[in-house]
Amino acid sequence: MLKSSMRFILLSGFVFLSFYSLAQKISGTVFNTKGDLLPYASVTIKGTSVGASANNRAKFSFNVAAGTYTIVCQHIGYTKQEKTVTVKQDDIGVPDLQIAFVLTEQKLDLKEVIVKSGGEDPAYAIIRQAIKKRNYYNKQVNAFECDLYAKDLIKLRSLPRKIMGQKIPDGDRSEMGLDSSGQGIIYLSESVAKVHTKQPDKFKMEVLSSRVSGSGGFGFTFPTFISLYTNNVKVFTEKLNPRGFVSPIADGAIGFYKYKFLGSFFEDGKEVNSIRVTPRRNYEPLFSGVIYITEGDWRIHSCDLKLTKTSQLEILDTLQLTQFYVPVGNDVWRVKNQLLHFNFKLIGIDAIGNFVNVYSNYVINPSFSKKYFDNVIIKYDTAVNKKPKEYWDTIRPVPLEPEEKKDYEVKDSMYLLQKDSLLSKRSVDSLNKKQGKIKVLDIFWTGLNRRHYTKTGSTTWGVESLIKNLEYNTVEGVVLNTNIYYNRYLKKLKSNFSIKPHVRYGFSNTHLNAWADLSFSTRDWSSDKKIKRQSWSLSGGKRVSQFNKESTITPLNNSITTLLWGDNFLKIYENYFGSVGFNKRYESGLRFSVNALYEDRIPVENTSKFTIFKKDSVNITPNYPYERIAQQFSRHQAVILSFDVSIKPGQKYIEFPGNKVAIGSKYPTFSLNYTKGIENIFGSDVNFDKWKFTVSDTKNFKLAGELKYKIGVGGFLNNKKVFIQDFQHFNGNRSTAASEYVNSFQLASYYANSTAADFYSIVHLEHHLNGLLTNKIPMFKKLNWNLVVGGNAFYVNKNSNYAEVFMGLENIFKILRVDFVTAYENGKKGTTGIRIGFGGIIGSSIKPGAGGRGVSLGL
Repeated sequence: MLKSSMRFILLSGFVFLSFYSLAQKISGTVFNTKGDLLPYASVTIKGTSVGASANNRAKFSFNVAAGTYTIVCQHIGYTKQEKTVTVKQDDIGVPDLQIAFVLTEQKLDLKEVIVKSGGEDPAYAIIRQAIKKRNYYNKQVNAFECDLYAKDLIKLRSLPRKIMGQKIPDGDRSEMGLDSSGQGIIYLSESVAKVHTKQPDKFKMEVLSSRVSGSGGFGFTFPTFISLYTNNVKVFTEKLNPRGFVSPIADGAIGFYKYKFLGSFFEDGKEVNSIRVTPRRNYEPLFSGVIYITEGDWRIHSCDLKLTKTSQLEILDTLQLTQFYVPVGNDVWRVKNQLLHFNFKLIGIDAIGNFVNVYSNYVINPSFSKKYFDNVIIKYDTAVNKKPKEYWDTIRPVPLEPEEKKDYEVKDSMYLLQKDSLLSKRSVDSLNKKQGKIKVLDIFWTGLNRRHYTKTGSTTWGVESLIKNLEYNTVEGVVLNTNIYYNRYLKKLKSNFSIKPHVRYGFSNTHLNAWADLSFSTRDWSSDKKIKRQSWSLSGGKRVSQFNKESTITPLNNSITTLLWGDNFLKIYENYFGSVGFNKRYESGLRFSVNALYEDRIPVENTSKFTIFKKDSVNITPNYPYERIAQQFSRHQAVILSFDVSIKPGQKYIEFPGNKVAIGSKYPTFSLNYTKGIENIFGSDVNFDKWKFTVSDTKNFKLAGELKYKIGVGGFLNNKKVFIQDFQHFNGNRSTAASEYVNSFQLASYYANSTAADFYSIVHLEHHLNGLLTNKIPMFKKLNWNLVVGGNAFYVNKNSNYAEVFMGLENIFKILRVDFVTAYENGKKGTTGIRIGFGGIIGSSIKPGAGGRGVSLGL
């Protein structure tokens, strides 16, 4: 395998060296008049968009064919400099042609500027003109394409020995490439891509080559374009600020920013105005810095802007955006170089990053085939990560710095060594040995998580923590759950096989329940490069289930409320069961599943009344939905067949060489469920037909916040024989811990309104203001806690309906959310309460109940 790899590298290197023997490399360094380096200067061949960006050490390089060229060097705050060079045919292949640029500080002309006392700064007149032209330049061309080179670097300046009490092993620090002080490059990648866009919103990027230090991965190439010609500017990801950031030349920008005219200078006969941009108020999503606007045509020439915590920037501490624009033909200017510099400090981690984009070879209004823009917006070439070192040494327009060269050399050598020896017996033994010996005591707290390597693949297996899965309820008393898993890829079947045995024992009622779940998951990709994922599932045994199988009650919450106050909200029954299911997902966004279930349902009663504070156990209620039925149900059997179909139209994808990843759609998700209870099969006693249709989505209104909603209708077409387990239940919540947002009713009873009616409707609405309003409150705005408002409601009939409204704060310490809720039941005001859950930049990704395993109760 090593010989094969070397043969490929040598052959590829020869091809690329042969091709680039027709080109000469021009290299150089950029200084100021004091001899200081000017990092990330823009270097361009005049009259084209071809060129380079200087690196952090102010060095640049790029290739040219024989000819005479005027090389233009620019840097924010300095006068542009031009130099003419001639490359002869005899020079091709000789050492690099060296050029040094020495830039003088930009002298801004203020002699014609007169600002009367109390008068308006001249910058405002310039900005008003730029605002008028903003939309024109945003839509100036119908389509364009260009080449993109991107280099992304993230470097640690400090990494503590422990993070939140968890020690970082020396081996892990070494693998990351860190030195003894916790410093070093942790991510370095380069990408070469072709970008295509068309009005109004068509986009496609073809990643031709990509390189990640010490990895065979594909890296990430984003953000492709950051445009200040849009009213709302998105930088990186919405996680940095879901509201986006207001452009300094947005339609209403003068209400957000203060402007100061710093002066002007002339470049190629065109006057360029320098304007300082300052937010009118802190804790608004606004930039600060300098923007350069050309006189007369009022277009952006360049910019140097910054975002900080007072800009409502999340996660990062600061982010700096630098852009240079160049003419690309027909009075069209586009970004030539773009630099994003950021830093991050949290819990002892100190990191910085530089993401450099160099754009070239713009083609304005190219013609595209009718179906060119499809649902794949980023496509990686099949050989994207196969290019040799020689290719990168000749194509990159931003020279590597010494530490970057070393990072590639060390990490790539280690990666190739590991790759070539991956299937050797020695490597397999080493990987297995690295996990250490099995420690039996781990099963109690951390659990066992093992991976067994072989020459043909690997197998994962483990046992979940026994202590973390302990429960308490009034039926079983203390509950011991033993959950085991085993996963293996079956190469012949091209499927992932998984088996999960479960054993559950209640110490009070001495009942033992055991069941197992099996699944086969297959992804068909090779036939037509389209997503067609499918899976089969098979389950059976004896288990414990909640009456509402979609209940938001978690075993952890129920254990706490029962032990402390005797509030045994969890209502369960035992059942011998068997089920088989099939689901399939298509690239169109369509998913469907079918499931057949048999249950022999057995009622169980309370056997424990132990509580800590309520010694008389006055709060303990019967173990059945006493709010809806007068007595415990009788044992019966049920055969149920259910169908689910959902679709999210317009799904967009990133296509990698071996798979596709969905990245969302602007349309909502439509879901339909049909469930039938079938009588007289295997002794089944049920006979019903019910349906449910829902529409759900999340809409980001940028500065106005984000709306999440779920609207649904449903009912029973036939309710001849319906037991309480098969009613339509509305997910209530009586715990102070919030239940799942946009899917439950925070103050509603768990079963009081369960129904077998022919029609019902539900509505969940939630609006996240993401800093709107709270950023106006003195002192409080520094906390960056955000308002959230909304409501939940369902309607069955005039005697069974419910509505609640809430207002709360989220992003508390980035993770918590607290709501005040007021409920109205059957048209009358009911209760009020406080609900505490997860919400915010980090908390929004945590689902209620995620802290405890065994939540499903064998559902």
